[in-house]
Amino acid sequence: MAMRLDAHVDDDRAAHRIRSPIGHHPVPSVEPAGRFGRVIRHHRERGRLTIQPRMGFAQPDVMLAGLDAVRRARAATVGTVTIDSYTRLNDNVAAREALRNGADLNGFPLVAHGADVTRRVLDGVADDAFPVQFRHGSALPQDLFRVLVDVGADATEGGPVSYCLPYSRVPLEQSTAAWAECCRMLAERPEPVHLESFGGCMLGQLCPPGLLVALSVLEGMFFVEHGLRSISVSYAQQTHPGQDLEAIAALRLLASEWLDDVDWHVVVYTYMGVYPRTLRGANRMLEDSVRLAVRSGAERLIVKTSAEAHRIPTIAENIEALEFAATVAADEAAGTPMHRPTRTGIYEEARMLILSTLQLGDDVGSALVSAFARGHLDVPYCLHRDNANRSRAVIAPDGTLQWSEPGAMPVHHSEHAPRASARGLIEMLRYNEHRLDREQLTGHPTLGYRASHKDGR
Repeated sequence: MAMRLDAHVDDDRAAHRIRSPIGHHPVPSVEPAGRFGRVIRHHRERGRLTIQPRMGFAQPDVMLAGLDAVRRARAATVGTVTIDSYTRLNDNVAAREALRNGADLNGFPLVAHGADVTRRVLDGVADDAFPVQFRHGSALPQDLFRVLVDVGADATEGGPVSYCLPYSRVPLEQSTAAWAECCRMLAERPEPVHLESFGGCMLGQLCPPGLLVALSVLEGMFFVEHGLRSISVSYAQQTHPGQDLEAIAALRLLASEWLDDVDWHVVVYTYMGVYPRTLRGANRMLEDSVRLAVRSGAERLIVKTSAEAHRIPTIAENIEALEFAATVAADEAAGTPMHRPTRTGIYEEARMLILSTLQLGDDVGSALVSAFARGHLDVPYCLHRDNANRSRAVIAPDGTLQWSEPGAMPVHHSEHAPRASARGLIEMLRYNEHRLDREQLTGHPTLGYRASHKDGR
């Protein structure tokens, strides 16, 4: 399916829609394609946030036990199989050696186990009410995708940019070609496979929302261009709840404008950066992300656990996080929100980046490669050789993420924003950790999500 690179949205209509109340959440009119999309829609229609862990274990019996526990949790859930680091880097020899030696792995070695073992795990738990998503992190995922197609996986995630620039040294052009091939593999399946863009989570932190939103929509368009009919766009919780609300509202509007002929939904990630180390701080971080997901109309939330800063969480810790999140979601849905979105032009910035990027190529993939080669898209603090790394962002005194140096990007920036020193960068990376751990470490309360920034300032 060719993407309409000359498509545009009427400016007056778009301006009117971005000023509409935050409670207006555009949803796709297309019927869900595939059981992953059907379950997400089923939960949404019943007013329930779908909550999903970030869980992966090397041994098949432990992975099956984890999935079964997630299925039985007191929450609206879908399953997750997170892939190990060796497999993400296509080092399947090392993954097999680790399995033989009983060494620890940080996930499920899909290719090393192969289709038969993986199919037995899925047959033990996955069905029409409980689909399972495979999460990885590979810029060249062809081997992974071949196994996923063989076992009839419900869903996976990633993208040509979002799984290349942060995680690999693979040239962006090569990653884009690989992801085009993998999308076609999924599109050829008779039962639609769901694919989630990781574009809204670039580097996890210190990337202003306008670029995150644009990248997520562009990757969604790339998936559709290569034949996929069930997708999701993502956004990672950042440092200011009001700004996050504005960003997700912009993401939903842009998805409704550019992805209107496929089944799509929005997934929010609990903060992807340096995580609070105290129990109270970690729970506050998770609570904030749940309230953000509910308030923004997101259909799905990827959670973290209280053990996140210390080690790989156990099955029990994953279930505790899921059930805690479900309780908070019910509380937020029943209450009166006390926070409001900022109005800083995130929609306009993201839309401009999408439109201008699409003019740089004959298709979405070539446009993305060209945009990064010119610095027209530029992820701050990203060291990949195909990223210009000339843009910079800072956390402003009010907690919002702002551009301080745009590089060659056509974005507004503050001429008075301070340049980040090496020490300043480290402090920004630990912003949420310090903010949310302070209460337990000092005994002094800090303002929570409901009270802080409640008027978006």
